[in-house]
Amino acid sequence: MYIIIAGGGMVGGDLAKRLVAKKHDVVVVDEDKTTCDKLYSETGVIAVNGHAAHVEVLREAGIEKADVVVAATGDDAENLACVVLARSAGVDRVLVRMRDPAYESAYKLAGASAIVRVTDLMVNQMMMEVEQPAAREIMTIGGGRANIFMVIVPNGARVAGQTVEGIARDPQFPDQCVFIAVFNERTEELAIPRGNQVINAGDELFLVATAADITRAVSFLTAPAP
Repeated sequence: MYIIIAGGGMVGGDLAKRLVAKKHDVVVVDEDKTTCDKLYSETGVIAVNGHAAHVEVLREAGIEKADVVVAATGDDAENLACVVLARSAGVDRVLVRMRDPAYESAYKLAGASAIVRVTDLMVNQMMMEVEQPAAREIMTIGGGRANIFMVIVPNGARVAGQTVEGIARDPQFPDQCVFIAVFNERTEELAIPRGNQVINAGDELFLVATAADITRAVSFLTAPAP
């Protein structure tokens, strides 16, 4: 895909590096020349030095052929202008990084395909690290009402050898928690689990749960066998 990222800072720069590694065509727009030069030297990504709220700069970046535009500057007003310009250029998918929640309605009216609340993501990740160090958050969904997370089944866990169906039926396992994938690092096999899927020690379990049920789910899945 041809992807334009407005903003080459911590969020946009890291996203650009990951997308380049996945062989996407990436162009970064940033008003700081040093940032542009650094990204180019580190990743080879095309970097346009300019303001993402200016249509001529976006045209230089190739806005007419972009499949996706990501507005990831640290300024909501600039991001909003970038969203408007990208949508007016016919870009179907426009993602935006939001700092101030007061801009959410404006982003929606401008036609943003997805709004990422960076502060919420950071806080949620910190909460997960504090409360459940055995788990790793993948992403939040439903405006923070639920989380997709991963937990590794430790040796000696009581769930080792049980089926997904058996675990889900246990009254101590939260109802609002669903298995979505199981990865066996030893065999490098990824399974979309059915009820008869057997869980083994060392498996990486990917689940979705309401924020209130994560603690119960992780405690149950990592508890030692009696």
